[in-house]
Amino acid sequence: MDAFFASVEQRDDPALRGRPVAVGHGESRGVVAAASYEARRFGVRSAMPSVTAKRRCAELIFVPPRFEVYRAVSQQIHGIFAEFTPLIQPLSLDEAYLDVTADLAGLGTAWATAKAIRARIAADTGLTASAGISYNKFLAKLASDQKKPDGQFAVTPEMGPDWVATLPVERFHGVGPVTAAKMKRLGIATGADLADRSLAFLAEHFGSAAEWYHGIARGIDERPVEPNRVRKSSGSETTFASDLIDPAAIERAVIEQADEVWAWCEARDRYGRTVTVKAKYADFRQVTRSRTVAAPVRDREQLHATARALVATLYPLVTGLRLVGVTVSGFPSETATPDLFGA
Repeated sequence: MDAFFASVEQRDDPALRGRPVAVGHGESRGVVAAASYEARRFGVRSAMPSVTAKRRCAELIFVPPRFEVYRAVSQQIHGIFAEFTPLIQPLSLDEAYLDVTADLAGLGTAWATAKAIRARIAADTGLTASAGISYNKFLAKLASDQKKPDGQFAVTPEMGPDWVATLPVERFHGVGPVTAAKMKRLGIATGADLADRSLAFLAEHFGSAAEWYHGIARGIDERPVEPNRVRKSSGSETTFASDLIDPAAIERAVIEQADEVWAWCEARDRYGRTVTVKAKYADFRQVTRSRTVAAPVRDREQLHATARALVATLYPLVTGLRLVGVTVSGFPSETATPDLFGA
């Protein structure tokens, strides 16, 4: 989907159309969750601090997120996908892989299928989507960014390796900023540079990721579309309006996050064995504390007690906390079910 959260807000409020919009909270501790294309022209991006975004675009309009609305629209879009293929692997509320090899709609090509899906999304939701079409997931994801917004791009088997060779490594899925910087120090700036390096060289410098980098530099990705991909954790976190240093206030915040996670677990009858508390200090230093128990945590008070005990290991605090979060993971595989639309 194109600028999904922001586009939903512009669709639902005509006064926002054509204006720079950021979904998020505009206070000093806020972070941009999504930015409209009008805002992106000023350099506003998701995960950017609100104060930085406002500095870049004085006309920026902040809109509080409505995740229940975004989830409902995402479910509607997935219903459209299901009319064309049962092989759908969600990545997030606004992105998914589809395997359309079977051509259930009888449209003849993946290109025609993508075009039909995008037309249905526009007609049914009033929103635009972009599509990448290719013979594997890596190339399809790269291609999906090529003609945004409201476009589609195909990478054929004939053009795949040569097309990858021209791209900067920063665009490759699985190559983050730190890895990209390391690659550049080693003289690897493009797909062609990456393809020139031997598997042994990549293993020496990148360890277990070497085979992945060796393959994608040649347009190779054998991963199937996995419609039953399992959600491995449920978490919730909050950033405070001002740093907290009082243990009682911090504990209340941790319990609130634990309650949100518990509601998700209880609604889906999924309970995990590992509880993790995350904390971010005023200086942005981040720590986590985890505890794994013998049996899944099936009691809210047990979750509360575990979260309290974990956050207590951080005391005494030298500096305040700007964020806390609670996550439950380690769900038994036999009870695991796919989930995209939960907390």
